[in-house]
Amino acid sequence: MALGNIGLDLLGQARSLLSYAAEREDVGRTEDDLAFLRDERAFVNVQMVEHPNDDFAVTMARQLLFSTYQLGLYDRLQTSADETLAGVAAKAVKEVDYHRDHATKWVLRLGDGTEESHRRMQNGLDRMWPFVDELFAGDDLERALAGDGVAVDSAALRPEWDAYVDGVLSEATLERPTASWTGSGGRRGVHTEAFGYLLAEMQHLHRSHPGASW
Repeated sequence: MALGNIGLDLLGQARSLLSYAAEREDVGRTEDDLAFLRDERAFVNVQMVEHPNDDFAVTMARQLLFSTYQLGLYDRLQTSADETLAGVAAKAVKEVDYHRDHATKWVLRLGDGTEESHRRMQNGLDRMWPFVDELFAGDDLERALAGDGVAVDSAALRPEWDAYVDGVLSEATLERPTASWTGSGGRRGVHTEAFGYLLAEMQHLHRSHPGASW
């Protein structure tokens, strides 16, 4: 139930941002067009969020890592010079605070639990860790917008993120992983294999019945 509620929160945030993106684009597209009619390379999200929910410990590891980043991002966006972004962030920061708290409790419970739960939680972190660096890899556009007070420089979020995550891992008796490779390219439209399947499932109904409403 908690994961369902988290999903609904994230969907609401996405709708607000996609609606605003369509408005600013001003070429006649809607939030549905941006969600259901863009091809894979047109999506510019970090690869971490594409990973399938094939194990609960992996899901909680990803939720901890991503929501800690997202909370720092939305917290700073509340003072954005863009009033719409600031408004979306002000609502989202309360939701994401709960998301991080939920993940934190599960990581602590599994990490400092039985031998099996500890093993699986550590494995979950090991699988997600290669995608961490991409969270903080900004680009020239982001840095320019941050300089104008509109956006946030992702790199500036890393120290606070490290402090929180390291604290959770220490309390959960888990080791901070060392990644042997680094995932990248999601914000340039380069995605993992899993993303194609996710996109096909999400877009199938809308593309099969264009123009339908219900």
